[in-house]
Amino acid sequence: MIEYRQKILDAIDAHMPSPDDILLSRSARGDHDLNPVEKTNADGRAPKDDEWIDDKGETRSLRLAAVLVPIVERKEGPTVLLTRRADHLNSHSGQVAFPGGKVEPGESLLNAALREAEEEVGLDRSFVDVQGYLDVYETGSGFRILPVVSFVKPGFTLQADANEVADIFEVPLAFLMNPENQKRHSVFWRGKDRAYYAMTYDGFYIWGATAGMLKNMSDRLGGEAAFT
Repeated sequence: MIEYRQKILDAIDAHMPSPDDILLSRSARGDHDLNPVEKTNADGRAPKDDEWIDDKGETRSLRLAAVLVPIVERKEGPTVLLTRRADHLNSHSGQVAFPGGKVEPGESLLNAALREAEEEVGLDRSFVDVQGYLDVYETGSGFRILPVVSFVKPGFTLQADANEVADIFEVPLAFLMNPENQKRHSVFWRGKDRAYYAMTYDGFYIWGATAGMLKNMSDRLGGEAAFT
C-alpha cells in the first residue's frame, strides 16, 4: 500500500497552478499530442495564449475545468473510480469520464473537482484525501482541465445523478497504468484521421481526454506495468 502511494506522490505536482498559469501554459498536454496542428486561425493571425482554435479556424477563449482522479484504496489493490456519462447529454454522451466539470465563477479548481464529484456520484469529500495534480490537459472542445489526484478511503456510498451519469465503476490502477493496455486508435472525423488513446475494461471503452489524462499519469510514473 505504501509503495504505490509513494510512487504516485513522487510523480505528481504538489502545488495547484493558478488559473492564469493553466490558461497561458504552452506545455499543456492534450488531444493535440497525437494530432499536431498549426495554431493559426482563419485570417492567418496567431492566437493569443488564452485562445483556442478549432478545426474550422475559429478562435474562442479557453475555458477552465477540473476533474477528480479518485484512487480508491481497496485491500486487493488500488482502483480508479470512473463514470459513464448519460446517453441523453448534448456533448460527450455515453463517454467514460472522471467526475468533474467547468469551474464556476469565483470557485477554485480544487473545489470545482470536489463539488462535481459530490454532485455527479455523491462522493462525500470527507472520504477524499487530495494529494496533488497532473499535467493540465487541453481538449479539442477548448477546455483546459486540471486533474486533481486523490486517495479515497473505502466505505463511501455513491448515488449517480441520473441527469449526468449513467454508470459508476472502478478499474484497477495497475491495468490503467500498464502501457500494454494503452492502445492507439484512430477515427476519420471532420475530414481528417484523428488518433487517440483508448483502453477497454469489463465492457467499458475508455478513450479521448480521459484516456489521455491516464496516459499522462502513466508517463509520469515511468510506464509502470504493475503496482504492489
